[in-house]
Amino acid sequence: MTMMLTPVLLLLSAIQVGPADANAPAPLPAPSTAPSDAPPPGPTAPAFAAPLADEARFDACMDMATDDPSSGIVAANEWLIAGGGYFARHCLGFAYAKEGRWAAAADAFVSAARDAELARDKRAANLWTQAGNAMLATGDADKALTYFDAAMAQGVAQGLLLGELHLDRARALVVAGQTDAAEIALAEAHKLAPEDPLAWLLSATLARRLGKLERAQADIDIAARLAPRDPEVALEAGNIAASAGKYDVARRNWTQAIEIRPEGPIARTARGHLSELDRAEAETAETTAKP
Repeated sequence: MTMMLTPVLLLLSAIQVGPADANAPAPLPAPSTAPSDAPPPGPTAPAFAAPLADEARFDACMDMATDDPSSGIVAANEWLIAGGGYFARHCLGFAYAKEGRWAAAADAFVSAARDAELARDKRAANLWTQAGNAMLATGDADKALTYFDAAMAQGVAQGLLLGELHLDRARALVVAGQTDAAEIALAEAHKLAPEDPLAWLLSATLARRLGKLERAQADIDIAARLAPRDPEVALEAGNIAASAGKYDVARRNWTQAIEIRPEGPIARTARGHLSELDRAEAETAETTAKP
């Protein structure tokens, strides 16, 4: 199908995509070093070995938080009062996150990370990362970057884990509007975690928003190869096709997104795009039919 569509269809170039693309970014300078509220890592030391009793109680607390977050919060606080330290704080943050209480989760993870640093426990890097993701869920990308940078400053993440940390930073940079820095972080994520479809999905989405449609298409093709049944990938593939004026391809991809997962926000978004496309085509046909 090749036709000139009405201005209604121009809205498709700014359509919503997956959760990693929650805000339309505007180019900003590359980020500076982490703000001062992220404490510097302690000197290099052997990894902390937790007492077996703490590990066992931690596992039990996490299981409870998974099954019943409210009970997990109570158990974690009781353990914290009894001296559970950053193990208890970690469980508390996890339980808050399970309830969607992201700000409280971030606070708990930050406290746990700081305590873990004092104990020279290498798990501090993971706790800073969890704090960053919880803070990003609140929409505070700047503070999330502070925490991700603190995780990276620990110097313990390598290989795939380091790639995932670069991806986390890229997500925050996109939300913060720091697109140049986000592209650099995504390039690092691709090198260290080349099989992660989310990294390719995010870079495809960012490239589309920046008008780099050839790059967007190349990246979404990789994401589709790695995750052929991911509705978010299919949705973004449709978005890229629509931005390039390939409306038949866009329709196929949006329809596929619905077929993969008929319920949920991705399907609703895809149906909205299809309805918009139908209206645009109908208006074009009506205009063409007039003498």
